Amino acid sequence: MLVSLIQDIAVSFFKSNLLFLGFLITILVFTNCNSENPSSTSIKKDVYDTSEMAIQHGMELFNKQCASCHNFSEKTIGPNLSGITSIVDKKWLISFITDAPTMIERGDKRSVELFEEYKQYMPAFPALRKADMEDILGFIHKYAQGEKRNKNNRTGGLTNPIPETIPTSDLTLVIEEQFKVPGNPKMTPITRINQMSYGPEGRLFINDLRGKLIEINENYELSTFMDISKLLPHFIDSPGKGSGFGSWAFHPDYINNGLFYTTHTEAAGNAAADYPLPDSISTTLQSILLEWKSNDPTSSSFEGSHRELLRVDMVSGGHTFQHVTFNPLAKLSSADHGMLYLGIGDGSAALRGYSHICNSNEYIWGSVIRIDPLGNNSKNGKYGIPIDNPFVDSLTAVKEVWANGFRNPHKIVWDETGTGKMLITNIGQHSLEEVNLGIAGANYGWPNREGTFLFDVDANVELVYPLPHAKDNYTYPVAQYDHDEGSAISGGFVYAGSQLPILRGKYIFGDMSRGWLYYSEIAELNDGQQATIFRLKVSIDGNVSNMEDITKSKRVDLRIGIDSDRELYLFSKGNGAVYKIVGCESNST
Repeated sequence: MLVSLIQDIAVSFFKSNLLFLGFLITILVFTNCNSENPSSTSIKKDVYDTSEMAIQHGMELFNKQCASCHNFSEKTIGPNLSGITSIVDKKWLISFITDAPTMIERGDKRSVELFEEYKQYMPAFPALRKADMEDILGFIHKYAQGEKRNKNNRTGGLTNPIPETIPTSDLTLVIEEQFKVPGNPKMTPITRINQMSYGPEGRLFINDLRGKLIEINENYELSTFMDISKLLPHFIDSPGKGSGFGSWAFHPDYINNGLFYTTHTEAAGNAAADYPLPDSISTTLQSILLEWKSNDPTSSSFEGSHRELLRVDMVSGGHTFQHVTFNPLAKLSSADHGMLYLGIGDGSAALRGYSHICNSNEYIWGSVIRIDPLGNNSKNGKYGIPIDNPFVDSLTAVKEVWANGFRNPHKIVWDETGTGKMLITNIGQHSLEEVNLGIAGANYGWPNREGTFLFDVDANVELVYPLPHAKDNYTYPVAQYDHDEGSAISGGFVYAGSQLPILRGKYIFGDMSRGWLYYSEIAELNDGQQATIFRLKVSIDGNVSNMEDITKSKRVDLRIGIDSDRELYLFSKGNGAVYKIVGCESNST
């Protein structure tokens, strides 16, 4: 009766309202599904866990247990899973995955139809834990929903673009806890510590996105150098992981000029942006680059003034201003001396329908910019445009842009062991994490590429696709891993210290979420090839462990720090602890 009524209404509106017809047809489809499949009547009540860690674990399990027979864009040995969580309810899915043969033998209608179509049983998985089943279903739901949004019906999506597992190295990092940054136990995470590095004359600092820049003395005692949340009345550290006091860098001549630089966020509309979003795009917040001038560069606490260099509108609270830094290898006579690099994310613009502003040097989003903070020939007159920037002579390009095509250029470092290579880590969407070789004027592909794969904002954005055969002008990563191995790359450093010679020349990085640690040889990080990645083990108090257990955090929020001796540290927002890498053991010796 309901189906007939809907059909009559649809016919009467056909000539006057095609959109309404489309809406009714959608209802009709779901009504037919429900009338033919009683198991789906409770579909609106189903809840799937699509949190970051659940999806990653679900992907791992799916690729191990399910991917040989199923995907989300075409039939293989088993049915295409696109939209499956909208067709049948969660209870049925759990029963079928747990023991499909029994469902078939009992005469369950849908189970029997699948058996008759594919002429084989799906194996039973009775040993799957409840938590594992929830993660698999969360993954299937998220990716199935993504396939429903595949506007151009692109096929061939890859849930496991790099099927090979990262090999485990015979090296084990030995770490010791040195100190903890005080946090708020009522908040999650208790801290938002984000960047740890050395400043002028070897001074060591760490910042918290909630506003503090903290100095660490030689005894690992902490004191607040400055709190920008108290100095800047419009400072905000929400919403989004990209909000707050993001990054900082001291000018190479700080001891003489007292200048250093910070990034932070403010609410939309606090001031006119130097780079506003086009009128059709709404702004969530603004990212700001400031220059601070200390009255006494030797003081342990900041007193002085500040001025604004750059303000940019952002579509969302994620992928905002990232790492701000100077090239530590640039000598006084070098053209790069005193030039400030800043990674700027796409602000989630690509997936919100504004991909045109993310992959063009005519826009500032999704780029690494390079400026002279002491100059004044920028459009706003507050900083300089270096004369050797790659697009300085272009009539249409943003002249600050040094390279573009990034989703979230999280960390920028240089190899200090001899090669001088510049490395830029880029956090991916749902599939690939990248280590890129920094090349002036290069386009790294986002949002048309993710890693060495095609990405399509008009297809299933939970997936990547094989590259087309035609040549392109994109620059591809020199190392990459997929989301079986993590979900957000934590940029690190090429080890250049003296305490652990076995690590020298190894680029050590990790995954923020899982806390896993990796390395690649700097000699293998070359344009046009993929370096081998190795997984590192971690030991603390004489026991081999992992950062999840050590920090007691399901999401580790791993970061890697460095001191003036180029020795490395690991730290986590989850518990606020900072660990020094004090040894490296090899099983091969």
